[in-house]
Amino acid sequence: MSDLFPKKGHDHDRCVHSALAQAEKVCDAENARFTDMRRKVFTLIWQSHKAVTAYELLDALTAEGQRVQPPTVYRALEFLTELGLVHRIESLNAYFGCDRPDCEHLGQYFICTDCGRVAEAVNEEMSNAVRKAAIGVGFTIQATTVEIKGLCHDCATH
Repeated sequence: MSDLFPKKGHDHDRCVHSALAQAEKVCDAENARFTDMRRKVFTLIWQSHKAVTAYELLDALTAEGQRVQPPTVYRALEFLTELGLVHRIESLNAYFGCDRPDCEHLGQYFICTDCGRVAEAVNEEMSNAVRKAAIGVGFTIQATTVEIKGLCHDCATH
């Protein structure tokens, strides 16, 4: 069984460092400015494997001593989402980091209803089926969100 969710005790700092390196590459390739605020919001999103709301980000920035207004956070989230660095979980109105920002994909988001962690899978068969269905009805896909709610392995075994 492949576990999408990180094992307990994994090196989370490594996740954050790797995500930041990928984000910098994407921003460089797109000639986009990865400002200090965008970097801070991005890093806060990657602090856990849970989806984070804009107001949770605002609270975290305030706790760090930043004087930030909601529009600033929303602009950073819009930038990060447009570049594919983070995804929006529609049902939670929250965001989490994408570990494949360098390639276009239709992801499927697994949301643990107990611990709140989110994992992304990319199943090409499912993605192709969605694309084929859209073509079949003459529909142009602009965004796709497939959310699957249940229990991660850790929560299901407790």
